[in-house]
Amino acid sequence: SRKAKFGIRLFITAVLSLCGIAFIAYLSINVVRDLRLLNTARSDNVQWTLSQSEVEYLAFELRLNEAVRDSDPNLKALRRQFDIFYSRIKTIREGSIYAPVRALPEFGYHLANVQDFLDDAVQVIDADDAELTRAIPDLVQKAGNLQSSIRGLSNSGLTFFALESDQRRETVSVTLTQLAIGVTVLLLALVLLVIYLGRLNRQNIRRRREAIQASQRFNVVTSTALDAVIVCDVAGRVLEFNDAAEQIFGYTTTQAIGNDLGALIVPDHFRDAHEAGMQRMRENGQKRVVGKGRIKLEGKRANGEVFPVELAIQSAETDEGEVFISFLRDISHRVAAEAELVAARDRALAGEKEKTDFLATMSHEIRTPLNGLLGNLTLLQDTGLTEKQTTFIKNMNTSGKLLMSHISDVLDITKYDAGKLQLRPVVMNLSTLLQDIVDNQGGAAAARNTTLEWSWDGPVNDWIYADKERIQHILMNVIGNAVKFTRDGEVFVRIKSDSKEDTTHWFEITVSDTGIGIPDDMKGQIFDDFMTGDASYGREVGGTGLGLGIAKRFVTAMGGTIKVESQEGKGSRFIIHFPATPVEAVRKPKGAPERPATVASLDILLVEDNEMNRFVAREMLNAQGHRVTEAHNGQIAVDLCQKRRFDLVLMDISMPVMDGRAATRAIRSSDGPMAEVPIVALTANAMADEQNAFLSDGMNDIITKPLSRDNLFDVLRQFTPYAPAQREAHETNPHIVDQTHMQEVKDTLGADMFQSLVDRFCKEVDETLAILSQDHPHAEVASHAHKVAGSAAMLGVMDLRQALIAVENAAKQEHAEQLQTAIAALPAVWAKTRPLVAAQPAEDEAQGLESTSRD
Repeated sequence: SRKAKFGIRLFITAVLSLCGIAFIAYLSINVVRDLRLLNTARSDNVQWTLSQSEVEYLAFELRLNEAVRDSDPNLKALRRQFDIFYSRIKTIREGSIYAPVRALPEFGYHLANVQDFLDDAVQVIDADDAELTRAIPDLVQKAGNLQSSIRGLSNSGLTFFALESDQRRETVSVTLTQLAIGVTVLLLALVLLVIYLGRLNRQNIRRRREAIQASQRFNVVTSTALDAVIVCDVAGRVLEFNDAAEQIFGYTTTQAIGNDLGALIVPDHFRDAHEAGMQRMRENGQKRVVGKGRIKLEGKRANGEVFPVELAIQSAETDEGEVFISFLRDISHRVAAEAELVAARDRALAGEKEKTDFLATMSHEIRTPLNGLLGNLTLLQDTGLTEKQTTFIKNMNTSGKLLMSHISDVLDITKYDAGKLQLRPVVMNLSTLLQDIVDNQGGAAAARNTTLEWSWDGPVNDWIYADKERIQHILMNVIGNAVKFTRDGEVFVRIKSDSKEDTTHWFEITVSDTGIGIPDDMKGQIFDDFMTGDASYGREVGGTGLGLGIAKRFVTAMGGTIKVESQEGKGSRFIIHFPATPVEAVRKPKGAPERPATVASLDILLVEDNEMNRFVAREMLNAQGHRVTEAHNGQIAVDLCQKRRFDLVLMDISMPVMDGRAATRAIRSSDGPMAEVPIVALTANAMADEQNAFLSDGMNDIITKPLSRDNLFDVLRQFTPYAPAQREAHETNPHIVDQTHMQEVKDTLGADMFQSLVDRFCKEVDETLAILSQDHPHAEVASHAHKVAGSAAMLGVMDLRQALIAVENAAKQEHAEQLQTAIAALPAVWAKTRPLVAAQPAEDEAQGLESTSRD
């Protein structure tokens, strides 16, 4: 923080200042010490002593010479002078102050000579007067020889002390220089410190001014803010309370400041949590809300009202300690608006669901009487009719199918808008489809004296994998419109394939006509629902105006586009782009058995609550020689299936007591004779998601009402392709693999792709058996079984599929014993099935080689 940084700078400055002062003090002490060493009295005394030793020597020598000349020498004065000289030399020899000079070789040499003289002379001086008198001449001679040593002793000592004095003066000079430098540096440092302190002072002044301005701005902001701004300390006491807080919570600033924040604005049911959080923060600094961004909580007004708030808290350090700034926003209106929006969304979704349910119900309710109507018309055609009656029946049948077409259009729009429109791609021949549509519209075109033709533009690429039903619907609407609005002209359809990716091609179908064209003001609405171009009662052509809207939805669902180019009075051109995957041409296998034209007499259970529908279905089945047992609800059907076996069950979906889905699940999960018998749904519900649900319940196929004789006969051929007598033989020798179906799949996909598919299927089954042998949740077991059962059905592996369906049903109903039994049966079924699946490609190859050798 700024305060910490300032403290660090102040500390460093103080340390440097103390170091400077200590350095100056140290130099000052050295100067004082050197000055003391240079004390003149001491220095003069030392030098005087050295010089005086020579003087005393000369005085002693003078006394000796006087004693030699006098007949009565003054021996007492001689002895006194000797003692003085001796004392001087002793001082030099023993004094500590002369220790450095005594270390000099020259000084030491002379001092030793002098000492030797004194040691010899002292015996003579201390002798009696007569002996001293006799020895005076000898002493004179010896004293004369000592003169050079005395002079050397004095000179070397004086020289040493002179040099020492010079050295001390040099030391003092250096010390004084260092002191001067130190003082100068200290002065410079003091000057810089003064400058720095002045700069800091200016900064502090500026920051203080900025702080005052910021405080003023903060006060203005907080006082004018629309959100409540509340500042409190660690103890929870309110320090600041702005105007918005007064308006939101109902307290005045005077009432709030100094009081506990929790007691003011925290609801009672949050009070304990608030106090615990404050205590936790005071003890260990743990913060769960501070600095975590916006959160939604509840606040309490002065009148006790609890309301939703949006809260954000930040902390800051001040001289008085840590404070917390809270920003609170009253979001009562927003929460109410969101709740209203959610309610509106729920109502809209509920309305959408109700619309879908309504359309599904209406589909069922309309298709049910249509089923009876069209079924009875079919039965009536088999009776003896006059030509006029036949015409009436044909017209009625056409009108019924047209009504059914309109119902399908409305359901398709609803499914697309609800996001439930599902594509069902198949292998198809685009050329064949287009030729069928042109043939279908040829009569209408001829009636209007219009030619209708089509051709490929560029290479032909007619075998594709796409949604045949949707493409047919698109082309029927677009080509049908072109024919309707063209008289005495021509309609031409052109197809072009453009490869832009490795596997996906883009197809362009252009439908051009020379009809009346489209006005400019209608081009932007041509794909809208119920847009007919001419809404007058006297219009020349009819229609609901849904065709192009449905066509655009289907093209968009396929990932393509459709656009129109038109000029009024000169014709129109519709351009359709859609992606599709090219596949190899499907060839009918050589020697493949044809489906039987008739089906042997079967025992069929017809489950239908509508009496008219039961009558129509029964009559159609009886007319083909089948035996029909009727049940008017699902419960009766379940009871019948527990008692006897049927060859096929036709199951309605919407029934009282027990619906068809529940009945199917009950039959599949039972141990009765009907657990694996084909069950085909009879339903007027065309919604794809519900049809998928029917199949997941265990139904084998779906027939959409109105029931037609051809559709019914196709189902009978698909699920009961052999007679009961043959079926009894089959029960002892199971039909494990549908070889015909497998051959059709192979011819559709090609040998290489089919072989890859078989290998992948075998691997998938092995992995699934390994998974099912372990303990897994029922939902996961059902998912694995359902996935592989679908693959088995695609290849025609029937026994394995039924075994997997039994596993799936037992898992869904959580019947543990049945599930274990069903899983335990899978390895044996797969052991019988796998050789037949794996042998299929080898058999085909052998047949091919045999055919080649015959050729």
